[in-house]
Amino acid sequence: MSTPSPRPSYAAVLRVPHARRTFAAALVGRLSYGTVSLALMLSLTRSTGSYAVAGLVMALFGATSVFLSPYRASLVDRHGPRRALLPMALLYAALLCVLAAACRHPGTPAGVLAATAAITGACTPPLGPTMRAVWAELLPDRAMLQRAYSLDGVAEELLFVSGPLLVGAVVGVAPPAAGVVLSALLVAVGTLAFATSPAAGVLRPAEHGKDADAPGGAGAGQARALLQPVVVAAGVGVSVSAVDLLVVAFASERGLGDGTVAWVLAALSLGSAVGGLLNGAVAWSSSARARLPFLAVGLGLCLAAAGLAPGVITLAVAVACAGLFVAPALTTAYLIADESAAPGFRTRAGAWCNTAVNAGLSAGAAAVGLLVERLPLPVCFAVSGAVAVAAALVPGRRRDRSAGRSGPVSRRPSRSRPSRPSGRSGRSPSGASGRP
Repeated sequence: MSTPSPRPSYAAVLRVPHARRTFAAALVGRLSYGTVSLALMLSLTRSTGSYAVAGLVMALFGATSVFLSPYRASLVDRHGPRRALLPMALLYAALLCVLAAACRHPGTPAGVLAATAAITGACTPPLGPTMRAVWAELLPDRAMLQRAYSLDGVAEELLFVSGPLLVGAVVGVAPPAAGVVLSALLVAVGTLAFATSPAAGVLRPAEHGKDADAPGGAGAGQARALLQPVVVAAGVGVSVSAVDLLVVAFASERGLGDGTVAWVLAALSLGSAVGGLLNGAVAWSSSARARLPFLAVGLGLCLAAAGLAPGVITLAVAVACAGLFVAPALTTAYLIADESAAPGFRTRAGAWCNTAVNAGLSAGAAAVGLLVERLPLPVCFAVSGAVAVAAALVPGRRRDRSAGRSGPVSRRPSRSRPSRPSGRSGRSPSGASGRP
């Protein structure tokens, strides 16, 4: 159940001291993640002349970026954003420039490109999880935090839509390697401004000796509490990534062009953005853990219904309806992760959800690629929706309060702050996907 917020204003979030500067800086850095995949792929294919080699190099780049995300987030928790995030970003930017230079010289050995890409991905700064951790410190009021997360998620959605467009403009007047250099510049400048902002200073390094990671102690309770949001985030990633390929197959079966595919996927992004804004503007009376399964089920049912669409317009409407649940589901998962995090471990908790989404996006694309060749399209839509429904069955467990933090509401004495709040989602280069 929910009731409309008396003042559904996102402006209240941005009026918090230093919030606008910090958020804007984080978005500049995160725009790099919307530009780098396409720019690097174009650079690699032009340099090597092989889609297979380019695909392998991109896979290594993505794998180290995604699966090492919790470790990089732990460095931010342990040392703070200024001591950990800034060196990480500068190294990542420098390695991107090395990759761009290597791609400018045709004949660079594939092994050199692959090794450089893997090391570069391993250094990707976790700007998204760190920004959400900053929001959680700036806004101890849960309603305001929900609104902030929704605003963050919708903005991120727009970055992953506008990033490839920016790369398209760059490669129209310069070689693709220039897009890689632009990605390096964005992440370096954005992270520098973010890490040096006053708001970034509210993230205190975790105290050494904390037992939050101890087996059987607070860490075990925290892991159980994170299970629900992480599994649902992965399920949403699988389902959403499946949509890209399923829409392509739908258009192909009916002899429709690529423009049709683009419009249907745009409907998914639009639905996600609208859903995120609506989610943040509602004062929910139910807890985040209670809402999360319903959001995942809603996504799954809409995707199953999309498989029954008789035409492209009906498909676009069904996909847009599915999108309404994407940003709210991921936003809610991030909120639960924040509630479950022990003091000093917020960035890491959010990074686990991020990793789950990105891993789900990769796995979903691979799995659906196999299914489309073997099963009718409506069945493939139903299977992709069933993954989200299955994820909703994971029980939500609160972290044992005696093992760390006290309740989910406020963690420190409150400063003067506005009254109510918000929640990304995230989809990536293709429209679904990877956000460090």
